[in-house]
Amino acid sequence: MKTGMKIAVLGATGMVGSRVLDEAGARGHQVLALSRKPASEDPGNRNVTPLAVDASDSHALREALAGSASHGAADAVVLTVRTMPVDEEFLVGTTRTVLDIAAQLGIRVLVVGGAGALRSPDDRDLLVADNPAYVPAEIKAVAAAGIAQLRTCQSHADADCVYLSPPALLEPGARTGRYRRGTDTLLISADGRSWISAEDLAVAVVDELETPGPDPLITVVHRGEPQGA
Repeated sequence: MKTGMKIAVLGATGMVGSRVLDEAGARGHQVLALSRKPASEDPGNRNVTPLAVDASDSHALREALAGSASHGAADAVVLTVRTMPVDEEFLVGTTRTVLDIAAQLGIRVLVVGGAGALRSPDDRDLLVADNPAYVPAEIKAVAAAGIAQLRTCQSHADADCVYLSPPALLEPGARTGRYRRGTDTLLISADGRSWISAEDLAVAVVDELETPGPDPLITVVHRGEPQGA
């Protein structure tokens, strides 16, 4: 297991990014919180350093990831950037830029993407993006952007990259530290829902960085206490 890493989080003020900061910082990793408008430093978490970096500024991004002669480059970068309304061109372009820079610097990339690229649990030939049970018409563009982002990762031969798809529902909640992991198929929890808290997704993110698995596409879902516990 890797300890004492330097982890850069791009999109650090978002729902997922902010939880990754908390989780990684609490485990003793040094975290660079990269965002266009960074939050002020949290005296309660001295492991987190906010940096103003626009995701579209490749020069600033390279400088942040490369570090300095005394501090060194990041060991990993977590990409959690999202736009509302969805902007597929920006998402794909930013992902490609991060992959390019990370490949040149030898940095591992973890992309927190969307569930749309996963296979449906009841029909592996049907992508979640095309399954109205999980993706209503009004968010199909969001799902399509996530698929385009995954294809960008898959087509980048030089990148050390893992794409993490959340389940169908991702929302703020409690940190239980418990989740079930899968690969290319949407997972359903014991209560019949496909969901996880942003806090537990952050646990999965940092777990993957500390102990990298072999799969380039992974997904997770909430796992409650076992019966009788």
